[in-house]
Amino acid sequence: MFVAKAPSISDLVDKIDLVEMRTALAAPLDSRVGDRYLHWDKLQRLPPPEGLTSEQWWLKVKLSREGELRELPLTDPDGKPFSYGLTDGMLRHLHYIDQRCSGEVGMDEVVTSEKRAGRRFLVNSLMEEAIRSSQLEGATTSRVVAKEMLRSGREPEDRSERMIVNNYRALQFMREEMGQVLTPELVLELHRVVTDGTLDDPSAAGRLQRPGEPRVAVFDRDGGEAIHRPPPAAQLPERMRQLCEFANEGDDGEWFVHPVVRAILLHFWLAYDHPFEDGNGRTARILFFWLMRIRGYWLAEYLPISRLIRNAPAQYGRAFMETEADEGDTTYFLIHQLELIARAIDDLHAYLRRKTDEVRGIEMLLRGAEYLNGRQLALLTDAVRDADASYSFDSHARSHRVSHETARSDLGGLVERGLLVRRKRGRKHIFEPTPDLPERLKESPA
Repeated sequence: MFVAKAPSISDLVDKIDLVEMRTALAAPLDSRVGDRYLHWDKLQRLPPPEGLTSEQWWLKVKLSREGELRELPLTDPDGKPFSYGLTDGMLRHLHYIDQRCSGEVGMDEVVTSEKRAGRRFLVNSLMEEAIRSSQLEGATTSRVVAKEMLRSGREPEDRSERMIVNNYRALQFMREEMGQVLTPELVLELHRVVTDGTLDDPSAAGRLQRPGEPRVAVFDRDGGEAIHRPPPAAQLPERMRQLCEFANEGDDGEWFVHPVVRAILLHFWLAYDHPFEDGNGRTARILFFWLMRIRGYWLAEYLPISRLIRNAPAQYGRAFMETEADEGDTTYFLIHQLELIARAIDDLHAYLRRKTDEVRGIEMLLRGAEYLNGRQLALLTDAVRDADASYSFDSHARSHRVSHETARSDLGGLVERGLLVRRKRGRKHIFEPTPDLPERLKESPA
């Protein structure tokens, strides 16, 4: 992947004479740019407006953007600040995210009520993010095997499985232990959780790269060339301090930064600095989830962000490269991420609607069956959908975050009613749905 470096305004002023500059400034803005926020790499391939060269057209575009850009505390290694703007399209996405991802999100009771198995749906989303984020960084374990491992609690058997377990634990660490204030020490501990037992150099887990160590560049997956070389290791401690300061800024400062924009920029900042030997992408995405969560976007941590990035990794990489190739204008990356978040919200809501329909279908079969609690109902819903499913005390307790004794009571009750079959697998008790489970449910007494 190659993105051509965009000419700066000073480059263009040096190249274009006064008459050409007046022509460019007098030309109306072309509708082909606007909210698309075209990069020079794409714009130069389009036929320019009548009477303009590509360079004149780009000068007009750059000047129209320049007055809207806001500087960030993030800088390149030479101290030049990054910046960002907000297009109408970005504002529409932010409004949509505010409506669908924060506060009292309008969602069906079947999903949001814990006693109706809502917790299982959301725990399942955390597992999905842990798996997809690890696969994005090279883990080869299949989704089916990974979910079985997370639900059963068994120990990982190779590096790929360890990456997935680490990611799941890191998401839990983010939720339960990171608190409201980000510190360099917390970022390092988060990285240690993410990379524990997966690095060639175990001592690199939970620490910044040091001067004298080869800095880890970012390489194109297809071409193999370096597409990003991060700042020198000597700058990392101070840059990490500034990153945390930016993350902790309130909304009452001199400049208001929308919380979603701030969360995306926090993601970009850590990915740009690339301070660790490995695990930078996973750490950056969890920092995004952390900031979204503490700013009230409670649904964000359940969004399938990594799955969508993994489905189109080139677009993610291009958005990052376009920022670097246009004087640190992070608007390109922000647009990509806002579109991704909006799609992820739509996907999650569609997923939850499907789950709602499944639960309602089972509820119709079990209408009046007061002998089943919400956890048992959730398990039977899963069992009707997947006849090959199997369960254990550990997996049931983990899925619903209940005690082992409660899990024994739930599963034992379903065996007594002939809805599950208990088998021994080694020293472990495994529970499987009866082959005629739907029919039994229809016949079960209320």
